[in-house]
Amino acid sequence: MPSLKIFRDPVYRIIDPVTQALVRWGVHPNTISSIGFLSTVGAGYLYHLDRVRWAGLLILVGGVLDIFDGRVARESGLASKFGAFYDSTMDRLSEIVVFLGLLSLYNQYGAELADVWMVYVIFLAMGGSLMVSYTRSRAEALGLDCDVGFMQRAERVVLLGLGSLLFGLMWDGLILKIIIVILAVTTILTAGQRMVWVYKNATGVPLDEPDAPEPVKPTEKLK
Repeated sequence: MPSLKIFRDPVYRIIDPVTQALVRWGVHPNTISSIGFLSTVGAGYLYHLDRVRWAGLLILVGGVLDIFDGRVARESGLASKFGAFYDSTMDRLSEIVVFLGLLSLYNQYGAELADVWMVYVIFLAMGGSLMVSYTRSRAEALGLDCDVGFMQRAERVVLLGLGSLLFGLMWDGLILKIIIVILAVTTILTAGQRMVWVYKNATGVPLDEPDAPEPVKPTEKLK
């Protein structure tokens, strides 16, 4: 399946003037990450209030800011290990908050038994989303660039954000339900795809041997 990565370079060219302006103004990339996180917190709260279209808009805003923080970090020379850790952590927290908002939406929206099953679907979608990120992170910790699979973060942001913005709760929320089901299925499949990829590329590859500890001298044992 095609990925949104094919749009990456054109999008970077379009947003480059804004990126350069943020660099000139001295905006720290961690500040952009924090604002993006607050945007998605607002999205989760708006889902709680049944304001699905506005929630979708804030999800897309958070997604755009997630692009800018990385670009600004690289262009300004402020990229750091903590910045990468902070950005990734805020992304995971953002997804959790959004899915909690969706849970709250279906806890309030209507009292029909038919909506109860959506709670389980949302949990699957949240778990699948976190596993997609975890599998890549764990693979990278082992020295593997596991950048495979269709339903990555950008696709999740566009699907849920744009779908919520355009359709809201039209047709008794049918479109939103379909979107969440798609998220649940495709994130689990993507996590599985990454597991298979790591299996094919890492089977039989030994872990790096840790340096052997230096022998302790007899005099040091008495200290």
